[in-house]
Amino acid sequence: MSSDEQLSLFDSSDLGASATPQNQALIPTSAKVPIPPSTYQTMAQIAQHCNQCHRCGLGENRTHAVVGRGNLQAPIMIVGEAPGQNEDETGLPFVGKSGQLLEKILAAVKLDTEQDVYICNVNKCRPPNNRPPTTEEMAACKPYLLEQIRMVDPKIILLTGATALKGLTGDKRGITKIRGTWIEWEGRLCMPIFHPSYLLRNASREQGSPKWLMWQDIQAVRAKLDEISNNN
Repeated sequence: MSSDEQLSLFDSSDLGASATPQNQALIPTSAKVPIPPSTYQTMAQIAQHCNQCHRCGLGENRTHAVVGRGNLQAPIMIVGEAPGQNEDETGLPFVGKSGQLLEKILAAVKLDTEQDVYICNVNKCRPPNNRPPTTEEMAACKPYLLEQIRMVDPKIILLTGATALKGLTGDKRGITKIRGTWIEWEGRLCMPIFHPSYLLRNASREQGSPKWLMWQDIQAVRAKLDEISNNN
């Protein structure tokens, strides 16, 4: 099927704004064609499509698309950058040393990754040599992330690192300037935080160090979640 023929699929009025699982197969994987909101009904459908996706070149070398893990009704969503080698091999996000550190940080404020958190990435496929995904690669994958946010409907979104911040919100500020700051995106409460891999490279726990700042940030997240829960 030519790209023009693929595009013509979206001219049909019967496709509508919400594609059903039956016509999901008609959704082309070309990044030139948008994925309409409410396309997917389950995370499993997203996973199936991501593992067949070639909206950008990253799909050519993937072992597994890395869609997400955790509670599908979690109050907190954590968005990372892109899978690394461990994630590509297992199909799960944040399972290496960064993931282990993230779980320790969350546990320190009594947040459980199976109950309180859903974890995913801006990009679902691993970039070569673990480089940051390009703007084009993030844009190609963003519709999947938007569908995940719609499905989970989190109270709080944590953006780990500048790439995750830029990939979701378009904000290009450095993470050291904006981390720990509550920002509103599409009516949702978001906080940029350091990526756990950055903390692994900065061992100091002294006041003002990245690890010390992360501790302040995650306590603020816990307090905000409690505040929201108490008001509902």
